[in-house]
Amino acid sequence: MSGVQEEPSPAAPQHPEEIKSVFDLRLGKHVILQGSARITPAGVISAGIAVAVVAVALGYLASSTRRRRQ
Repeated sequence: MSGVQEEPSPAAPQHPEEIKSVFDLRLGKHVILQGSARITPAGVISAGIAVAVVAVALGYLASSTRRRRQ
């Protein structure tokens, strides 16, 4: 063994169920924005849970604010 580790190819996904998106956004004649995103199914679920928790917290704050004003 030579002790040299081979790095995975950048074209190969790091996770077998990885979701990848690439986009180009053109603003006018001279501005072009390019972006990409990668997420796994577990990341989608985690993001959904985080959004739900924030929505519940904001709903609780909104309802408690209405109760104080009455």
